Amino acid sequence: MDKLLSDMNRFHRHDDGDMLTVMHDKMQSPEFMQAFELGLPPVDHDKIETSMVKILEAVGEDPSREGLLKTPNRVARMYEELLDGYRTDPAKLLNGALFDVDYDDMVIVRDIEFNSLCEHHMLPFYGVVHVAYIPRDKVVGLSKIPRIVDMFAHRLQVQERMTRQIADFIQEVLDPQGVAVVADGVHMCSMMRGVKKHESSMTTSAMLGHFRTDHITRGEFMAHLGRPSAHR
Repeated sequence: MDKLLSDMNRFHRHDDGDMLTVMHDKMQSPEFMQAFELGLPPVDHDKIETSMVKILEAVGEDPSREGLLKTPNRVARMYEELLDGYRTDPAKLLNGALFDVDYDDMVIVRDIEFNSLCEHHMLPFYGVVHVAYIPRDKVVGLSKIPRIVDMFAHRLQVQERMTRQIADFIQEVLDPQGVAVVADGVHMCSMMRGVKKHESSMTTSAMLGHFRTDHITRGEFMAHLGRPSAHR
């Protein structure tokens, strides 16, 4: 990851056209794709459908009855949609939407809805993500932040890793002075099974750069979210 950041820092020695070309090439590199778990092969519908028939039989159901006849195919198409984050092209996602702006104060995008699948039980978890960054010469198009969130939510996940991946990706691509990500989620795996706590929720955060080292900056962000920030 440190090598990636070092390479991304070279953007500031190029003009805009060169910068976008270098960025595109970097995001297509095997190192970048591996670091962010991108570029997986297409979903194998046949394997999912075959496995789904076996699961239905294993729980005592009849896969050939009317209500279940098309279920294996529906499940295969569902997983292709819910797990499309692995196959998102980051260069196409950003689509060159980086802009020179003389602005070095905080940018905050709040209440970004997300849905994901817990990798432990493959049950949904969902909620909202709040993202902030402090630009260093460049800002990204507003719609791209929610798309970045979706890229990391639409996969088999744990909320802690998702939160950090969103922050790391923004740091790598924008090289801002700092990135902050806070995610609030509710998890079906603890609501429908196990402890069955319907009112519980989970909050995770990732703080990079100024947000990690400067408690005043971090406190300003948390205040925008209506939350206290402990001074450390």
